Amino acid sequence: MSLNCGIVGLPNVGKSTIFSALTSAPAESANYPFCTIDPNVGMVNVPDPRLDKIVKLIPPAKIVPATFEFVDIAGLVEGASKGEGLGNRFLASIREVGVLAHVVRCFDNDDIIHVNNKIDPIGDISTINIELAFSDLDTVEKRYSKMVKIGRVNKDQQKINQKVLPVLEKLKDCLSEGQLARTLNLDDDELEAIYDLHLITLKPVIYVCNVDEDSLEEDNEYVKIVREIAEKENSDVVVICGKIEAEIAEMENEEDKNEFLEALGLEESGLNQLIRCAYHILGMRTFFTAGSDEDRAWTFKAGYKAPQAAGVIHTDFEKGFIKAEVYNCEDLFELGSEQKVKEKGKLRMEGKEYIVQDGDIMHFRFNV
Repeated sequence: MSLNCGIVGLPNVGKSTIFSALTSAPAESANYPFCTIDPNVGMVNVPDPRLDKIVKLIPPAKIVPATFEFVDIAGLVEGASKGEGLGNRFLASIREVGVLAHVVRCFDNDDIIHVNNKIDPIGDISTINIELAFSDLDTVEKRYSKMVKIGRVNKDQQKINQKVLPVLEKLKDCLSEGQLARTLNLDDDELEAIYDLHLITLKPVIYVCNVDEDSLEEDNEYVKIVREIAEKENSDVVVICGKIEAEIAEMENEEDKNEFLEALGLEESGLNQLIRCAYHILGMRTFFTAGSDEDRAWTFKAGYKAPQAAGVIHTDFEKGFIKAEVYNCEDLFELGSEQKVKEKGKLRMEGKEYIVQDGDIMHFRFNV
């Protein structure tokens, strides 16, 4: 699975505005469809209050947060799976991301046109999902035909077909109805059989409700509709006001940003919630290294053992791994210093089988 998030949705729902606010990088935006032709790619810092606390207790010369990639993919329209609106080009970009942030317009504004001339979250979501399903259906049907053809003359292929074709048939039935592949709840063996198809509708989705300022404290009717859809799909929902996020992104001073959020009655920006949500859905977790030179957040996949985590820093660390000095950041926050962590016996020496935990502070011993 790719470790990035693609921002998708119909034209003029606020995708490029949200992307620009996320990355503080200008993404082309205009009041007409298809202003974004090629995907914009941007790296964002993963907001993590734990790193801020570590910096206060172990002051470094340099601070390096974890980062995460977002991709702004052009607006899809009805018929995209058949090439409408440069659809094939856009759909190819979606296949390359790990999780989808599906932006849904949940505000009224006569000055910003809607591609279908009405605000309709159910219809908007359905349009996108149907196009993604039909695109996947085309992929599945081509694979099915190819495997059947080869199986007629190749006995080895026949054995493979016995395992894979039933899964493809199940997918064809589902996708032809415009339903999403992830609603089938395929088991691990079935998923492994069709892994290389990289089906779009198997990807996890975060529904991003783009609202006006008045709807941030209490869900409007549009947001309630999206939440109902997301609950049925077991998907996450994040509520964002793209206009406000754009204003926050223009502020250079963190204190000004916090005061602005406080005035709005918000603890943090909606974009921070989106970043963390996408990060965790993909199974990404964070360990830290801390010292006078540098305090740094490192991204690893949940379930990594200590040598694999060491390899995130450098391949030599994994090859020559000996042991890791480990304690959790919560112990540091409770006790107030690394020295007290050691005195309380919270610092441990862990070997190759240790499964790294989110929030671990680590120092690796290796020999190359």
